[in-house]
Amino acid sequence: MTETFDPRALAAGLHSLRLAGTQEETGSFMLPPDLDQAVKAQNFLAAADRISSDAWKVTVSPQGQAVAAPLHPYVEAVSGASIPWHPGLKFETEIAVRLGKDLPIRTSTPYSRAEVTEAVSAAYLGAELLVSAVKESGSISFLLFLADRLGNRGYVLGPEIDKSAVDTAGGTPLEVTHAGRTIYDGPAEHPKGDVLTWLVDYANDGLRSETSLKAGALITTGTLSGAVELTEPGEIDILFGDVRLGFSVSKG
Repeated sequence: MTETFDPRALAAGLHSLRLAGTQEETGSFMLPPDLDQAVKAQNFLAAADRISSDAWKVTVSPQGQAVAAPLHPYVEAVSGASIPWHPGLKFETEIAVRLGKDLPIRTSTPYSRAEVTEAVSAAYLGAELLVSAVKESGSISFLLFLADRLGNRGYVLGPEIDKSAVDTAGGTPLEVTHAGRTIYDGPAEHPKGDVLTWLVDYANDGLRSETSLKAGALITTGTLSGAVELTEPGEIDILFGDVRLGFSVSKG
């Protein structure tokens, strides 16, 4: 008899691994059979993590399906911030945007990039921290990785920047130091060339939740620095053009 997939059980297992700071191989999990079950598992994991912030990451699957996951822990670095360090923790410099109005699901004309840009009320410099409870992350099962909140382990929202950065981020000088060592020094570069690509894709996804992309939501848009592993705790300093963000990753 084939065992039935249980999204609540998967979420409980992922949650336990996250609390322990450990990983398991993909083969040790019962895999979500489809997108709907992966999202259900993600929702149970978010409940176990007691996530209440309206802050999200967006991306697309290898098959081109737009997806999202909540950011947690989510902190604003107005007066400094600290995110827990875990072995394997990776860092990404990102731009986040806040929506000034709803982007409801459409069934006819897709949202244009201009419409999505118009819905953005503010932009910020930010940093995402990542390490999945799945040893291979999403390289074997993207649906399992989606259930595991796309590997998110925290987000630091930094200072507000000019909204025009959503158009001009590419090529902006970017320097990042960690524990006194330079871990990135070069032009900011988004994987898709346009920081709004995945947000536009998600806005036009008819399978997303009807409660998604509401006014006030904070959406991070993807890395500008690649994913750099942080091999130890320490202070992080980001200089994006002339805008600076500093925070720490701390053990324990």
